[in-house]
Amino acid sequence: MSAAPTGETAHFRALESLYAAAPINRLFESRLEIAEAGLARIHFEVDARVHHAAGAAHGTLYFKMLDDAAFYAANSLVSDTFLLTTAFNLLLTAPIRAGRLVAEGRWVSGRRRVLVADARLIDPAGEEIARGTGTFMRSRFALSSLPGYAVPAA
Repeated sequence: MSAAPTGETAHFRALESLYAAAPINRLFESRLEIAEAGLARIHFEVDARVHHAAGAAHGTLYFKMLDDAAFYAANSLVSDTFLLTTAFNLLLTAPIRAGRLVAEGRWVSGRRRVLVADARLIDPAGEEIARGTGTFMRSRFALSSLPGYAVPAA
């Protein structure tokens, strides 16, 4: 039996648990992976359920996945409080109709009050189809008080 993760790794696993527990993610089948501090990936599948009238993924999906990836990249550096998105800018460069995609978020700057992170959306061929940059600030919500933020037990 392996020991429960501790420190930074335990925080990453707890954030992944928080993501999985968020009610919004019942609408979007996706999985968060935090590999290291400042780096988060959202793995998800695009199909006709998220299409707009012209048969490609709606911008809502682009925003959600890019915002989540950037948010969790930033929150991976903050272990006491939940961050809030204060602004997010998008650049959508190509439509996607179907396939497994990855939104990859990376922390850019800031650690105290405001953090900046960006994200890119990668299609099944490895091409970038969208990019976003967000600013995130500390909230009054302690991570430990949120349902779903479960630090793995020893």
